[in-house]
Amino acid sequence: KVREAGQVRYAAVLLATGISPQGERQVLGVSVSLSEHEAHWKAFLRSLKDRGLNGIQLVISDDHEGLGAARRAVFGSVPWQRCHFHLQQNAGAYVPRQRMRSEVAADIRGIFNAPDRLTAESHLQLAIQKYAQSIPKLSAWIEENLVEGLTVFDFPVQHRRFIRTTNRLERVNREIRRRTRVVGI
Repeated sequence: KVREAGQVRYAAVLLATGISPQGERQVLGVSVSLSEHEAHWKAFLRSLKDRGLNGIQLVISDDHEGLGAARRAVFGSVPWQRCHFHLQQNAGAYVPRQRMRSEVAADIRGIFNAPDRLTAESHLQLAIQKYAQSIPKLSAWIEENLVEGLTVFDFPVQHRRFIRTTNRLERVNREIRRRTRVVGI
């Protein structure tokens, strides 16, 4: 919550972190905006670029509409990795019965834990075929979305653990929330 023009309103904290070649996590920038719309993300990403951010090899995020459009506008040529954790969570919305969730989750984990891209794509095709008859909506969702999580296979094996999810960023967000909660506004 922020106080603006005498009113208390909710604001979005936009945050970018990076991983150095040595594997160190660094906060690249923080911005408080009125929302997470494309215009706010675009201004934030441009400010990072204007301050000298370069050499970006990968952008990792969830499939947020505003962030996605801004990312394409500012860093259009940089590959994108969709967060594995969020992909797996999103798949749950297409599983009609609770008892099937663990099976679907195991199939998705099998895709993401494959040793290389070729094996991952093979597992992906098997999962699409497996659910095509029994859960066609899930099969279509898997075919359309899980490919966005395979960019990680274009990077060295020792880096994949750090770049497959946004967990490190979520940890920084939790710390910001913990420290700002005591302030109130």
